[in-house]
Amino acid sequence: MFTKTQDIERAFGHIRLFCFAVVIFSTLLAAVSIYLCFDSAEKSAQKIYILASGKVLEAYASERGENIPVEARDHIKTFHRLFFTLAPDEKVITANISRALYLADASAKKQYEDLRESGFYAGIISGNISQEILVDSVKIDASAQPYTFECRAVQRIIRPTSIVSRSLLTQGQLRSVERSDNNPHGFLIERWVIIQNKDIQIQTR
Repeated sequence: MFTKTQDIERAFGHIRLFCFAVVIFSTLLAAVSIYLCFDSAEKSAQKIYILASGKVLEAYASERGENIPVEARDHIKTFHRLFFTLAPDEKVITANISRALYLADASAKKQYEDLRESGFYAGIISGNISQEILVDSVKIDASAQPYTFECRAVQRIIRPTSIVSRSLLTQGQLRSVERSDNNPHGFLIERWVIIQNKDIQIQTR
């Protein structure tokens, strides 16, 4: 009689232990599953799909702080390319300068107005001159706002009889602003000055 009772108690003890183990295992499995689901959802939320030329491209979202130097350099390069790429066509000049002035403050507008008043753009058109720019380097101090920068580039002024290469050095600051269609990087160039702009080579055509 006592032996049967002990066997029953032992059996219930094993069942309780088994049930306890199953509960612990189930709880751990549920916790791991929930963690993996949230992790997968977070990673999925960071994925961006871009449709370009009929192809779906996958990209990843990231915090802006991770991309500030990259975006800032591209902003500065874009501004310089628009401001200094000229053709003997008033509409081309106006279109490029208009787009460039969305990326900078009044310091860039003043440079443009000074050049216009001096007859620079009229000379480009009447002389059938083209101008292009190649940015060599952009140095940015992103340690504190506003971010200071230095841009080095080479201008090529193509005239009917010659090609003039000029070294260009500019400096300024970058301030963060709201992104827009006209300013996709969300930066504004301030206190922009041309430090150096001199001939380095003249080729006869």
